Amino acid sequence: MNGSGAKPQRVMYPGSFDPLHLGHIDVIEQAHELFGGVVVAVMHNHAKASGLFPVAQRIDLAEQALAHLDGVTVEAQTGLAVQAAANLGVDFIVKGLRNSEDFEIEQQMAQNNHAVTGIRTVYLPCSPGLGYISSRFVREIAKYGEEIGHLVPATVAVALRTVFADKQDRT
Repeated sequence: MNGSGAKPQRVMYPGSFDPLHLGHIDVIEQAHELFGGVVVAVMHNHAKASGLFPVAQRIDLAEQALAHLDGVTVEAQTGLAVQAAANLGVDFIVKGLRNSEDFEIEQQMAQNNHAVTGIRTVYLPCSPGLGYISSRFVREIAKYGEEIGHLVPATVAVALRTVFADKQDRT
């Protein structure tokens, strides 16, 4: 799991997960394989609109999609991701990388986070076949009624179809 005789590590994977997609799950599965304990931190700001899905629903959808992974928990967190990591007492923050643009953004955040709390960031590249998926594109595709089952877990696909059908019914 994480080396011979090494103590189990606990990591945090932060994000809005609005919605959770297969690229996220790939990174979580990799983190689970490498470290064992993973806290999926659904980050939100009380001062801003909640997004497409309320935080409680994002947590529920993530828990359903990740139920096959012992040692993975999902919980809401507010504030800075690095503050959440410190509060949770994790060993590392995990971030997924899809491309070089992700690296540029994540590297600056990682350096700031380490300077603030000493918590290091570990980068995990997503599987090549999933690098094109983003929550923003998933929402856009679902909004216009196109198939998304190859991008998200089945429960998330149903939730997206429901939310956009409800919005269509109101217009």
